[in-house]
Amino acid sequence: MIFIIKVTTNKEERALDMISDRAEKKNIKVYSISRPHGLRGYVLLEAEDRDSAEEAVFNLPYVKGIIGKTISYEEIGNMIKPSMEDISIREGDFVEIIAEPFKKEKAKVIRIDKQKEVVVVSLLGAVVPLPVTVKIDNVKVIRREEGEK
Repeated sequence: MIFIIKVTTNKEERALDMISDRAEKKNIKVYSISRPHGLRGYVLLEAEDRDSAEEAVFNLPYVKGIIGKTISYEEIGNMIKPSMEDISIREGDFVEIIAEPFKKEKAKVIRIDKQKEVVVVSLLGAVVPLPVTVKIDNVKVIRREEGEK
């Protein structure tokens, strides 16, 4: 059975570790715990039954509770299967960073890591060229290198 656990936003990793530790120490029948990419404030827990799930999360910091019903694998399959999206950013593109701490800074793409979903950019306004790694979601293309479509 798969349960949705409501946790404090931006504390998903910490809650996941605590649930995992409790399940191991108390030998609770929890089969997997995951934090799907893009799903903030929730973790997914696969356990033998509702009692096992409740015992694994009961009274832990950052855990707010179990959402009502169980869900099937088909309902969450697209969230937990790795997918390679078609990324429209290319090396040499000029981008604007749209997230802190470099918000509104212009940069040039040096390298793209599609597996980790990050780009390495060189800030244009910096006195010394310094490579900065940024999530792909946090940049937008503002100009392409000449000669490319």
